[in-house]
Amino acid sequence: MEIAQGEYRPGDQLLTEDELVQRFQVSRITVRRAIQNLVRRDLIEIRRGLGTFVLSPRIEAELTKLTGFVEDMHAVGRKATARVVGQSVVAASARVAERLQLTKGTKVMQIKRVRLADDTPISFDETYLPLGLGKQVVRNDLRRRPIFTLLEEEYGVPLVEADYELEAVIASETVADALQVRVGSPIFQIERTSMTSGNKPVDYEVLSYRGDLVRFVTRLHRRLGNAAGSRALRSRTQ
Repeated sequence: MEIAQGEYRPGDQLLTEDELVQRFQVSRITVRRAIQNLVRRDLIEIRRGLGTFVLSPRIEAELTKLTGFVEDMHAVGRKATARVVGQSVVAASARVAERLQLTKGTKVMQIKRVRLADDTPISFDETYLPLGLGKQVVRNDLRRRPIFTLLEEEYGVPLVEADYELEAVIASETVADALQVRVGSPIFQIERTSMTSGNKPVDYEVLSYRGDLVRFVTRLHRRLGNAAGSRALRSRTQ
């Protein structure tokens, strides 16, 4: 109740088991059951040797349309910011070249950013752009101006659609350091290739989201199967 009412804020430490037993005049078993219930609901976490802490509520990001991080955070009432941790010209790996429809080894612009919601690191983004376009993009303040916005509003590159590949992975040392989590923590990794008009890829990203703070949601529509379709067709022709 006190968590829901805001008396405890994300990051606050709860009372110890003994303190909770004394405060609420209940058994230790009751306290432990209540704590486990809150853990299952992702409201608190137990950090061994440190105590029990309140978690930030999970952010729900919809996978129903092509949006950027800033748009996603604004949709749930969060303030989005970014920290640029690297930008350089690199040779396209086989994966990057395939996604951007380039020859392996072609020079591309690589941009690495930590994306934050209300000052909490949420995702670590590696973005790859064709070199000419990338050189224009990095002239801007990427802490404040999203790349999607720059592409569409500054450089006349409309983003029409994107291919998504989502996978559950564990945090590498680089990702863990960027997101301030432990190595091996659960991560949602998304590979997103955004296309402009003519189905031309212009932006390839590897997005690593904190699994403890983000939940992806979507709505699925069932396609009429062959068996059901055949029955429906027979009923209409009889």
